[in-house]
Amino acid sequence: MAKVGIIMGSKTDRDIVKPAIDMLEQLGIDYEVSIISSHRNPEKLREYGLKAEERGFEVIIAAAGGAAHLPGILASWTTLPIIGVPLPTTELRGVDALLSIAQMPAGVPVACVGIGASGAKNAALLAAQILGIKHEEVKKAYRKYKVELAEK
Repeated sequence: MAKVGIIMGSKTDRDIVKPAIDMLEQLGIDYEVSIISSHRNPEKLREYGLKAEERGFEVIIAAAGGAAHLPGILASWTTLPIIGVPLPTTELRGVDALLSIAQMPAGVPVACVGIGASGAKNAALLAAQILGIKHEEVKKAYRKYKVELAEK
């Protein structure tokens, strides 16, 4: 089945990213969570990016706060789609991370969702849309989710 990499810079980010994990599970999408700081362990992040496709990932959700370098640096090491989730981890409540992720230089694109937990959930849904192009079972699960959402 389709595989999504979820990466964050610190284990303290996990609670904010949990809605993405929950949504991927609800949709039946296989995922793997990794914690790699772009600042504290750049070589490990480089290796992750270079081997992501080989490991079976098709989309990567990268959550980061503050300067939010994680999604952009990761995008420089892979051709896979990267979805950046800005985290509200500083006094600026995620606006700094949002701007950092959204303002990537030309040639290194990163998709950007909203700040925090709702952004994390939307990142999983965006990943499902991307995967649904290739994987019929993901498309069906996403379509079912949309129908149920409309009935609420």
